Amino acid sequence: MVHAENAVIVNALARQALTAAQEVMGEHGLNAVLRNVGLERFIGNFPPNDTQPAIQTEDYARFNQAIEEFYGRAGKGILRRIGKASFQYGVREQGALMGVAGAAIKLMPIRSRIKFVLNGMVNALKKTNPQVNAWVEDDGSTLAYCESTCAICYGRHSDQPICHLYVGSIAEAVLWATEQEFEVVETDCMAQGDPYCRFEVRGLEG
Repeated sequence: MVHAENAVIVNALARQALTAAQEVMGEHGLNAVLRNVGLERFIGNFPPNDTQPAIQTEDYARFNQAIEEFYGRAGKGILRRIGKASFQYGVREQGALMGVAGAAIKLMPIRSRIKFVLNGMVNALKKTNPQVNAWVEDDGSTLAYCESTCAICYGRHSDQPICHLYVGSIAEAVLWATEQEFEVVETDCMAQGDPYCRFEVRGLEG
């Protein structure tokens, strides 16, 4: 699937991904991957926590691909762990941006909590980059996070879903909102030629 444009990833989101990757992979592992994809400028020099442009989408996609290749069969699990750490960092550093600050969410029913946090992720991305096209799908029985501007699979091709970092982030967001673990499954992926990436939250009652 060819994306319409090579959009920009802002500093805050790049910093979030790099911080999470270093937490999971260690400094030496992260630095090796950064060198491999030509992003040496971020070694010991993470971007500031602001909304200025940091890297192009293609760089972020290559960063994800390099991590998966670096760890081989373990790459999928490593990326999911990075996704989980990335969401935790986002809540700590950008909770207001994500709209998840405050305790009111804890008073909502489980389904409403999940929809709320997924919409918070959509809104945060759109605030930092108007080029993003993301939405929450709710057909009454299924909840899913969808995006047709996915930076992870930009320019990549695969016979199976590859947005493992996103799966980890969404699973951690749902856990944070509900204090329960739900399975998150990527049912559609642009790298497979689908029109958008879709991440379905499984195990919900209708």
